[in-house]
Amino acid sequence: MTANEDQEMELEALRSIYEGDECFRELSPISFQYRIGESGDPKAFLIEISWPETYPQTAPVISMDAFFNNAISSAIKQGILDKLMEEVEVNLGTSMTYTIFEYAKDNKEIFMENQPVNTVTTLNNSISTGHSDTAPPTKKKEKKEQLSKTQKRKLADKTDHKGELPRGWNWVDVIKKSSYLDNLFE
Repeated sequence: MTANEDQEMELEALRSIYEGDECFRELSPISFQYRIGESGDPKAFLIEISWPETYPQTAPVISMDAFFNNAISSAIKQGILDKLMEEVEVNLGTSMTYTIFEYAKDNKEIFMENQPVNTVTTLNNSISTGHSDTAPPTKKKEKKEQLSKTQKRKLADKTDHKGELPRGWNWVDVIKKSSYLDNLFE
């Protein structure tokens, strides 16, 4: 079997195995990415594997240069790459992309044990628009209740010249309730 036939068969196998797997990404027919760990996991990392023309007789190119891995120290990246290359040497001559991804998944905790977990994971990438960052947020205008002319007239009759209801306008209800309670407990 030629290298190209091996690659075609492995490509079909990878597509069927990882169909629907959100961690797997085919960048091209000879280049793949796999995210090891959940997307919110601070110890997750991304492996990229590319096949040279003579793959699988020669080793694939394994990279951890993706932006996703920027928070990982270079020493840990190199350690992961060294372990993955040991696995490549064992599997040289056979289709190994799936094997490498699974090996990385199985050994994630060991690979990342010395990686510090950053508690702050967000970066402030704001663009200045010429306004200060301390400007108060704009208030959303509240919609006023729509009143009919008759309702407005009744309200105007009850209010004083400032638009306020006179003191004690609702005392009648309190007195009515008070006398009701008195009668109830007699």
